Amino acid sequence: MSKLDDVYHAIVELQKSFAEGVTANDVSNFLELDRANVSRYLNQLYKEKKVKKIDGRPVVYSAIEENREVQTKDDSVKSNDTLKIVNNSLDSMVGADLSLQVPIQQAKAAILYPPRGLHTLILGETGVGKSMFAELMYTFAKESGALDSNAPFVRFNCADYADNPQLVIAQIFGVKKGAYTGAESDREGLLKKADGGMIFLDEIHRLSPQAQEMLFTYIDKGYFRPLGDTENLIHVDAQIIAATTEDPASYLLKTFTRRIPMTITLPSLKERSLKERYYLLQDFIKGESNRLGKSIYFNKNALISFFLYDCPNNIGQLRSDIQLSCAKAFLNYKANGRNYIIVEQNDIPQRVQRGLMKLQEHRDEIDDILLNVGDVLRFSFKDQDDNFPVIELDDSDISKREFFYDIIENKLEVLRQKGIEEKQINEILNIDIERYFNKYIMDLPEKFRKDEISKIVDIKIVDLVEKIINLASAKLARDFDEKVYFGLALHLQGSIERVKQGKKIYHPKLNLIRAQYGNEFLVAMEVAKFIDDAFDIQIPLDEIGYLTMFLAAKPYEVDIKKEGKVGVLVIMHGHSTASSMVEVANSLIGEEYVEALDMPLSMKAEDMLKLAKSKIKNMHKGKGILLLVDMGSLTNFGEIIKVETGISIKTIDMVTTLLVIEAGRKALNGRDLDSVYDSCVEVSRFGVKGAIENSPKRKMPLIITTCFTGEGSAERIKEILKKKLKYGSSLKIIPLNILDKKEFYDNVAELKEKYEPLAIVGTVNLTLDNIPFISAPDILTSEGIQKLDELIEAEEDFIKVSDSIDEQIPEIEGKKLVEDIRFSLSEMEELLNKEIPHNVKIGMIMHICFLIDTIKNGGKEREFPNLNKYRSSFSKEFILVKQALKNMEREYDLNIVDSEIAFIVRMIVENTKTVY
Repeated sequence: MSKLDDVYHAIVELQKSFAEGVTANDVSNFLELDRANVSRYLNQLYKEKKVKKIDGRPVVYSAIEENREVQTKDDSVKSNDTLKIVNNSLDSMVGADLSLQVPIQQAKAAILYPPRGLHTLILGETGVGKSMFAELMYTFAKESGALDSNAPFVRFNCADYADNPQLVIAQIFGVKKGAYTGAESDREGLLKKADGGMIFLDEIHRLSPQAQEMLFTYIDKGYFRPLGDTENLIHVDAQIIAATTEDPASYLLKTFTRRIPMTITLPSLKERSLKERYYLLQDFIKGESNRLGKSIYFNKNALISFFLYDCPNNIGQLRSDIQLSCAKAFLNYKANGRNYIIVEQNDIPQRVQRGLMKLQEHRDEIDDILLNVGDVLRFSFKDQDDNFPVIELDDSDISKREFFYDIIENKLEVLRQKGIEEKQINEILNIDIERYFNKYIMDLPEKFRKDEISKIVDIKIVDLVEKIINLASAKLARDFDEKVYFGLALHLQGSIERVKQGKKIYHPKLNLIRAQYGNEFLVAMEVAKFIDDAFDIQIPLDEIGYLTMFLAAKPYEVDIKKEGKVGVLVIMHGHSTASSMVEVANSLIGEEYVEALDMPLSMKAEDMLKLAKSKIKNMHKGKGILLLVDMGSLTNFGEIIKVETGISIKTIDMVTTLLVIEAGRKALNGRDLDSVYDSCVEVSRFGVKGAIENSPKRKMPLIITTCFTGEGSAERIKEILKKKLKYGSSLKIIPLNILDKKEFYDNVAELKEKYEPLAIVGTVNLTLDNIPFISAPDILTSEGIQKLDELIEAEEDFIKVSDSIDEQIPEIEGKKLVEDIRFSLSEMEELLNKEIPHNVKIGMIMHICFLIDTIKNGGKEREFPNLNKYRSSFSKEFILVKQALKNMEREYDLNIVDSEIAFIVRMIVENTKTVY
């Protein structure tokens, strides 16, 4: 008999005394085998479906014996009725022995009640898992033999056709040809399709009274008539499982609810214990691990945040937030070339991060759940017991830190006892070692004095560290941050004492550190000699690995790189043509942003190409280059350099100063390459006036809701907005997915042709030109809704102004005039990098409207006091405001004089704020 069989038979034997199941420790003592080996055998038996495992602390196991008869606990089943149900679906639910114990017993009773079960109504908030619970009831019915294995399960959401009650009835009960317009043939209903099985009616509160009456007639008599059929009766035998988020007494007929004998209420997430939430999180993360085919590591604080945050939409929201966090971690894994997927605090949504603030009030419960768990947890679909404690670091007193040594040894022992292979242990430790090293360095104070550090570190060590830093600076030609100085002193205080005591030092990443930081490692070897001589000890090789990490540390560097912008390069023939044009453009843009290359007529094209290639490589910040040229061979440079360097380049020829200004300010405002290029093409083809005419006109207001799929969160946000917004009926709300960023931007561009986007609402902020972003959590508060209402009201204000202008100035179309002025004001905001408040913008629109009317009718313009002095003080503003009004002058065939320009400039100067 194999050891595996021994363990299985030991469980069978022990179960006679331990009805609740046995632990690995019980089996270990019974067989006198090593506990770690027993754990491996138990996991193997679980994978082979020979034992059942119940998560907890400790994990307990029970044998699955073939044809083992299990007595049902339902009062409605006779005592001599037995069923061959061993590991049923309902009992496998998270919380089956806790908050779901009563609902599960009710569900079993509803399924097993003779002769064909009880119709059931499931109550609970959005996201508590009503649909899943109904499906598990169906699965249990098949497992118990109450339904045939091929019995149908039909699902229908009553809200899908709630606006058309007749169509709902037709869907459920079927329809006879000619029953209503469009019913061109007889059609079988879903209730008929569910014959012999179950029909699940979700959101049943959306059923009309007529549909409810037809349903309770079926419940009473076992038959029904299709819509429009007065002769034929349809007999079916189907169990109804219905679900609703609402109070049945408020939405359902009493005559209907009286006929549903079983009502099951599922608890909300906040009513379930933290231990249950932990098991839910475990399942969801393992599900993502299975989806990605890789282990997922979780920062402990990130996991605690998930334990404690307010999750308004229950389990559905919890799963969605886990998926979002894992997706962000996966993107980081791909983008940064990591060897592992780790979810850290900044990967989780902002609302989830707030959960960590509640740690103090739940610390005891969290500590009990995460007992002996390190600061990184590993979840894998392959493993059943995989919450491995890794490395813990006590931040409470920095002077007492003994850099990893005892911690690493303890974790190594724990992981080995769990039967984890050495390779996997090293992978787990490797993840933490550098992350905690960086945390150790970054947490040190920015400034300190030598006399302060000598209070907690031996002065002999402080002096030695000073020599070490000076040596390393000279050898590596590098200045070291004060944090490295302080951290190294603290570290040596513990390591030297450890070496003196003969304790082992282990660095799990030594070979990688030695290979990755070769120069620093050589210097660290010299430093070790200093320490040996000063303290009469011998520094081991693993300690040199830690010294190397200090010498390679760069805590003064910003970890997150600032995202670059599109570069703009002008190349033109002539000694100073490009330079002069760029000088003018940059002065108007307000920043030396656009760059230039002049190509003398005597210069060979090949030489210019080399120069341009070098220039573009230096300019490239990751967002591509817009190349503006005049003519000839220069028009081909972009494509040639793109092929040779891989840098995204777009080229526009026949360059003008206006084009350079347009390109510079769009790029400076952070627009992507395609957006900058398209904008310049419009100006190049049609001029400013043509660009206005060809720009998308404001039509129906639009709010875009987003999530990774465009379904779950985005659809939910859409429903919330419909209910809560004052003007929800006067705008369009469209959900989009953001998984493919390019596709998202393309979709938005397409929508702009038909609608006027007012805002984007979602979980991830994707920056889009002139479209405000509002986070999904804010929508759940009055703050977000208020912001949207203000945006919509602002749009309403513009419509009112248009209507008013139509009455006041009948010879000019008010809507078009207001839209043209709004475009000019947007140009002013962008050119001047200013934000004009809404009320000021309304005033300016009215002012310019009446100004145009005055000019068109030969009226006299006002004089501005001290015009010359004011124009001199705000020369840049004058130039850019005049430029933004050029399209108005061309469109309405007029000239706005400087005195009127001055009034507009003053409105902007005195009533706006700079955009950073």
